[in-house]
Amino acid sequence: MLDILKKSNTSQFLALAMEMRRLGRSNQLISPLVMGTWQAGKKAWVGISDEETTKAIRAAIDAGITTIDTAEVYGEGHSERIVAQALSEVRDKAVYATKVFANHLKYDQVIEACDRSLKNLQTDYIDLYQIHWPSGNFNSAIVPIEETMSALVKLLEQGKIRAIGVSNFSRQELEEASRYGRIDSIQPPYSLFWRQVEQETVAYCLDNEISILAYSSLAQGLLTGKFATDHKFEAEDNRAKNKLFQGENYQRAQAALMKLRPIADRHQTTLGNLALAWLIAQPQTNAIVGARDTAQVVANAQAANIKLSSEELQEIDAIGRTVTDHLDDNPVMWNFAA
Repeated sequence: MLDILKKSNTSQFLALAMEMRRLGRSNQLISPLVMGTWQAGKKAWVGISDEETTKAIRAAIDAGITTIDTAEVYGEGHSERIVAQALSEVRDKAVYATKVFANHLKYDQVIEACDRSLKNLQTDYIDLYQIHWPSGNFNSAIVPIEETMSALVKLLEQGKIRAIGVSNFSRQELEEASRYGRIDSIQPPYSLFWRQVEQETVAYCLDNEISILAYSSLAQGLLTGKFATDHKFEAEDNRAKNKLFQGENYQRAQAALMKLRPIADRHQTTLGNLALAWLIAQPQTNAIVGARDTAQVVANAQAANIKLSSEELQEIDAIGRTVTDHLDDNPVMWNFAA
């Protein structure tokens, strides 16, 4: 195997090796690793280059990461436009997942938002269209989920979208939305260090064949082990408000990373890829992971080839719980009001 890797292009090998998975009950096939593009919008991120992001998205496709996740709110459409810039020539090889924000959930607003996203993405269909946050979040108007779902079902019938998903929904909200149309995916914050979704929602997803697209799958970089014990983010960086980077939570995470390192070393991989491999080994779970440049994308893609034994999965699980057992039940990862 090593000889093959030396003689061939690494990204081509990974593209062949990446095992595709069915999205819910739809006809869509997605990659177990999903390219996240929140950072491509630039807003709430520091040091992001459009040129590097474009190259990174193209590298994701080459590495077998066929599914690209974005949202209208990421830089007010900038992320979607960067995705289009990167992939318009290979649109047929990519799966586009984007989202409508909480302030656009009335019937006409959903239709208009979808049309904007189609224009931004330079495409005539969106593979997976998701409700980003339930109505009422971020001071948005309360809209009955039946109204929002009726618009999404209409878009599905028109062929403008090919599957419906939700993001940041509780189990109760997911159940209610499912009464008005087929939901094929849910996108919650989920990682080895953030596991509230396991309490109620995972069981419902397994029973109803709903794919889990985990965001912040590396706990916004914390699981890579690259941050020092005294690291401080710039105030405008959204991670400055991430609960995992604060106080005792952060210190527990650092201690857990020390325990995870020998397992990563056994597999000759990084801490980040070990965490991704653990996550995509969970039932019906796929991992959204962002990247600033091509090197990060190629490195992330290698996580799909790591095979963890049942004993290792249990060991990693136990180490992760030394962090998660001390967190409260609030599913939102950030102190946005702080």
